[in-house]
Amino acid sequence: MNLSLPDIRELSQEELKDFFSSKGEKPYRAKQVWEWLWKFSARSFEEMSNLSLDVRSLLENNFSIRAVEIDTFQISSDRTIKTAFRLYDGNIVEGVLIPTDTRMTACVSSQVGCSLTCKFCATGKLERVRNLTAGEIYDQVSLIKKQSMEYYNIPLSNVVYMGMGEPLLNYQHVVKSVELVNAQIGLGMSQQRITVSTAGIAKMIRKLGDDNAKFNLALSLHAANDAKRNKIMPINEHNNLEVLADALRYYYSKTEKHVTYEYIVFNNFNDEIIDAKELADFASIVPSKINLIEYNPIDNEGFLNAREDKLTAFKNYLHSRGFIVNLRRSRGKDIDAACGQLANKNEHAVVKLKKPLPDIT
Repeated sequence: MNLSLPDIRELSQEELKDFFSSKGEKPYRAKQVWEWLWKFSARSFEEMSNLSLDVRSLLENNFSIRAVEIDTFQISSDRTIKTAFRLYDGNIVEGVLIPTDTRMTACVSSQVGCSLTCKFCATGKLERVRNLTAGEIYDQVSLIKKQSMEYYNIPLSNVVYMGMGEPLLNYQHVVKSVELVNAQIGLGMSQQRITVSTAGIAKMIRKLGDDNAKFNLALSLHAANDAKRNKIMPINEHNNLEVLADALRYYYSKTEKHVTYEYIVFNNFNDEIIDAKELADFASIVPSKINLIEYNPIDNEGFLNAREDKLTAFKNYLHSRGFIVNLRRSRGKDIDAACGQLANKNEHAVVKLKKPLPDIT
């Protein structure tokens, strides 16, 4: 396949119809190709077996499919699978299959690298190279979905856009990829099971409201105090808490969807009851729930996870304020697959199993 040709997956179904009409072919060919691309995740034109050889040759001569490939993958002791995906141009991004006793979640990337430089995140130490296309994001979900069945014989249940990059700085392709994952002529996954996470791009949160987004929104907050948030998340200097609060109110007024706040509890930084009070006050601006997240160490940073007694007191205070609070224990830490650890570190031994792993216990 000639990858210098345009990626057919960048076309809409209407554009495909126009292409076939211009070549003297029946327009219904467009729907056939669309199904192969997004329902059956075809990675080559040869796979499109209900098309004649002439039609497949026509496609081959005019388009490419810039499919994402699995470069390497690692399996954690807790059965988390981290995959390094190789893009058509040689760039690498990472995605994770997170198995628990209640769900199988795909965590996918939206950018090569990241421009936000959050102090506690390994990806933030990388330069942002480029945005991923909707097809490249879709491919991650499709391939992780296949892993879920191959290794655990359990269907994929959830998708979170919490991998490498800031999803709302790749708004168009992220939204399109959600549509492809959700569509019946697609992967058929409910948008209620898809969550897009942001570090807080207020302008784009408002756009989600204008577009009446149906998927879930998560905000990586980590401090409900501008001085503290500025220290760990430089984006807060241009999207401070007051600006974010206004954007979230607008988003909720348009969508009536609850917001999830992600909050890593750091030792001796944001783990006191006063921090919990600030978080509760901020989270009260719209209906919401709160995920408290265990910190996952990265190289050359001085952050530590909060002590268990502090974490318990923090959680209990939020409960007393009436919030639904989930404590997210990290998974995949031994292969750098946990939240904040994705940074293309592929020095670990690559594990490739020829038979499915035992059932999750």
